[in-house]
Amino acid sequence: MLNIEELKFDANGLIPAIVIDSSTKKVLTLAYMNRESLQISMEKGLCCFYSRSRSALWLKGETSGNYQHIVSITADCDFDALLVEVNKDGPACHLGTDSCFTNEIYVNEQENPGFSLDALYSLIAGRKTEKKEGSYTTYLFEKGLDKILKKVGEESTEVIIAAKAEDRRDTIYEIADLCYHVLVLMVEAGISCEDIFTELASRHVIDKKVKQEKMT
Repeated sequence: MLNIEELKFDANGLIPAIVIDSSTKKVLTLAYMNRESLQISMEKGLCCFYSRSRSALWLKGETSGNYQHIVSITADCDFDALLVEVNKDGPACHLGTDSCFTNEIYVNEQENPGFSLDALYSLIAGRKTEKKEGSYTTYLFEKGLDKILKKVGEESTEVIIAAKAEDRRDTIYEIADLCYHVLVLMVEAGISCEDIFTELASRHVIDKKVKQEKMT
């Protein structure tokens, strides 16, 4: 285990701390720590930073309630920067956003086609709030929860049929259909992708039963 004294603080006694969500690995913020704030962070298990503008320590969440519970702190290869993995209680940014990094400057479309579960979730959510004529997704929201649940059930059955037939290509296709309809259900129920990631991350042991099957 690395000793704090081995870290390289700058001329002002500070070291940058990159904070990421332990579940999603999303970068939340870039802050600074000094020896005292790092020690407090380790003792409390909560992120404590040094404010360069106020020249004072600040415990993240002390005022807002948006505490960041530390999972691990790792130094880089030069010992002059920290990576802090956390479980957060709320938005990381003082503007109320999930991350401080929201102002896009450049995107290489060839390297980043833009698809992700979060992006698909946002697109689906948009079809609920801003209805689009002819959109199947909007149609599902207009029909309501029962219709959405019916589709989730149907797609689950299609996955089972394709998998049972050992048809890999068809199984992929049906799983994709199921994922889409589950995302529609999540939007309808107000459940975010982060909620699911957080739940999965909380299950430290995946090879043991969490719930016992009811015997009949």
